[in-house]
Amino acid sequence: MPDEASTMLVRSRGAPLVRARGVVKRINGRVILAGIDLAVGAGEIVTVIGPNGAGKTMLLRVLLGLERCEKGEASLAPGVRVGYMPQRLHVDETMPLPVRRFLALGGSVDRPAIAAVLDEVGAAGTIDAPIQRISGGEFQRVLLARALLRDPDLLVLDEPAQGVDVAGQSELFELIVKIRDRRGCGVLMVSHDLHLVMAATDTVLCINQHVCCTGRPEAVSRDPAYLALFGPRAAAQLAPYTHHHDHAHDVGGRVVTLVDAKDAHDRDNGHDHG
Repeated sequence: MPDEASTMLVRSRGAPLVRARGVVKRINGRVILAGIDLAVGAGEIVTVIGPNGAGKTMLLRVLLGLERCEKGEASLAPGVRVGYMPQRLHVDETMPLPVRRFLALGGSVDRPAIAAVLDEVGAAGTIDAPIQRISGGEFQRVLLARALLRDPDLLVLDEPAQGVDVAGQSELFELIVKIRDRRGCGVLMVSHDLHLVMAATDTVLCINQHVCCTGRPEAVSRDPAYLALFGPRAAAQLAPYTHHHDHAHDVGGRVVTLVDAKDAHDRDNGHDHG
């Protein structure tokens, strides 16, 4: 288990936890990724969106070192711990496998640690349930718990709301924000729908093999490249949205209350409320 000092160093330094620069990837001569740039810092949530076949999952695989890029570079910061939540995970229906045993696979994790992380993701009641019998929403939370067991500096989530109803998706994305706020980790998410992740992301990267547009979700939703991919109807769905938070983030990604953030802003600009 890494010591607390090294964990704080990774999560507080200014360098990105993961970075891609000019990443190009082809398969059988077909371009999958063309010149992708991306960076995720501590305490930041970055979401990659795009239509099916846009190269989103391949980008994650390149960033995690599971695939090699032909040009450019992709790298994780030295010492960074990654918690990965895959888009799909098949569990044999005939294998008797309680959730606690599923989470203990591949490592020596004790029951208290498993119980604690299940409680954190709102799935405490599943600990002794057969994993094949829990609901889709519970299964996604268990997968999230699995990723958190490594106490990651960077959470990588590939379509984390897969197979979850709309109400459950909203709750899941709220949970991801709370985890980021509590742990100070960076989060890299993949989704096909900006509307669903709008309130749970700081930066959006919209790709379709290449980077179509990037920025704050509100700005991306109005970008002509986004409209060309998803249509004006998608933008209309986003129109009523406002990005509500009861906190802000300092330059190191740490959470501060809005009162503290305002006081810091006033001090920087020479205002004194005393």
